[in-house]
Amino acid sequence: MDFCFSKTSPIVETAKGKLRGFHFNGVDHFYGIHYAKARRFQMPEPVDPWEGVKDAGSYGMICPVLNEPPPSEEVLTPHRFWPGSEHCQYLNICTNRCDPADKKPVMVWIHGGGFTTGSSIEQVCYDGFNLAKLDNVVLVSVNHRLNVFGYLDMSAFGDKYKNSVNAGMADLVEALRWVKENIARFGGDPDNVTIFGQSGGGVKVTTLGQIPEADGLFHKAIILSGVVDPGDRTEARNTGKEMALAVMKNLRIPEEHAERLEKVPVPQFIWAVNKAVRSFEEQGRRVIWAPKPNDYFVGDPLEVDFTAHSLTVPTMVGTAIAEFARHDNPRKAETLTTAERAELVCGYYGQEGGSKVLEEFRRAYPNTNEVYAMDLDDVCLPATVDYVKKKAKKATAPVYNYMFAKIFDYDGGRAAWHGADIPYFFHNADKIPVCHQTNYKMLNWVMSGAFVNFARTGNPNTEGLPNWEKCEDGRMVTMVFDDKCYAQVNMQDGLVPLIRKYKPVIQPAPRALTEDEDEEGESVWVY
Repeated sequence: MDFCFSKTSPIVETAKGKLRGFHFNGVDHFYGIHYAKARRFQMPEPVDPWEGVKDAGSYGMICPVLNEPPPSEEVLTPHRFWPGSEHCQYLNICTNRCDPADKKPVMVWIHGGGFTTGSSIEQVCYDGFNLAKLDNVVLVSVNHRLNVFGYLDMSAFGDKYKNSVNAGMADLVEALRWVKENIARFGGDPDNVTIFGQSGGGVKVTTLGQIPEADGLFHKAIILSGVVDPGDRTEARNTGKEMALAVMKNLRIPEEHAERLEKVPVPQFIWAVNKAVRSFEEQGRRVIWAPKPNDYFVGDPLEVDFTAHSLTVPTMVGTAIAEFARHDNPRKAETLTTAERAELVCGYYGQEGGSKVLEEFRRAYPNTNEVYAMDLDDVCLPATVDYVKKKAKKATAPVYNYMFAKIFDYDGGRAAWHGADIPYFFHNADKIPVCHQTNYKMLNWVMSGAFVNFARTGNPNTEGLPNWEKCEDGRMVTMVFDDKCYAQVNMQDGLVPLIRKYKPVIQPAPRALTEDEDEEGESVWVY
């Protein structure tokens, strides 16, 4: 067994001190590296130097969540959970060799979960082993402050809190500074760093491009299902001083003593925050934790514009065909006739809309059963098309677009959902049960190969794919990843307007209380 965690384990001397990782099966692992420190609501700072050798064999703390997620669909998305602390500025590294001469491309993974939940290890498919061993990159994954710990606007209560609403993003900037200063010692090239993230992680990738302090800390960007209409966040963003006052009221802290919030124990703090959030929701006001434009963060590029520097960064951006589609009724699509499929689609979109959607769907997805036209994404896709077209028109660096359109043999047939592409891009389809079906090894190689080639050179073309051209003004080229991959030009131009016009709006069901909540929805474990 190629394993060592002893006197011969890999030891790397960082700028602040020595770290001991462990070697397993050709890969050096360094877990739980403390890249920054921060007081609650305040900006991160570099860690202090240390003497001796620190152990880097265990994952660091993750950011606490406001509501524990219930286990669900592990066959689709196996999860890992971990202890939490608001002091969660930790990163992990996988590399096949810690030799500064290697100058391997560096890929920094930013996890999803909006700006509210998640961690660098939450999904099993986030593991960097295969990218390090098989694809010769250095994989870095990062924890950072989330939800109220990273995005509560306390700026009204003192200058030290002036950027509290962007503290979570400031953590990521500090992590990238750490990478720039130290990654060469792990075999990585600090001048070839790609940031990539899915869902909320993708939004964070875009946000980093709009933070001038991050300029030069990364050189390429990949966004997986992470472009959404910024208006949704703007209208529902937490309400600054009003939210802080509501939390303080629940804790009986006077406004003139706002600094006491820094010392409230985490369980009681979360209880007070959740109570305040429910009060807002009862008034019909949604609360979303998210960055807020100020003199640190320019703003979402779909609301304002791309920064000059972000237009020089090669970008890959894409979505999954079904993202957040509902799957209440298995359809067994393969057993339906053409007429039956058309009847279902027209019943969903209406006769007029359904006929138009069918025509455009067959043109865009010639290899896909038409019944999945009902599942077409209306959350990420429209905004992604806007993003790609806007950036391709202005950027001096290439912009590439993809669509993950695989239909999985699961529950009667399920079109690729939100996050279904992550295992393939991480070269980890072998780790996920639902991925073990038709052509999974082919997709595993070509999708991870495209990612790695993009990280290495800025061009995603790889063996096994048809030619993948960059997008240009008026010509949006999409690589469709499926059992048979193909490229399409302007494939969404006809579909997106139809989705926006005809797709029915389905209100989500109210969240049911779990066994760990009382009748008012308050977490029992707090007490």
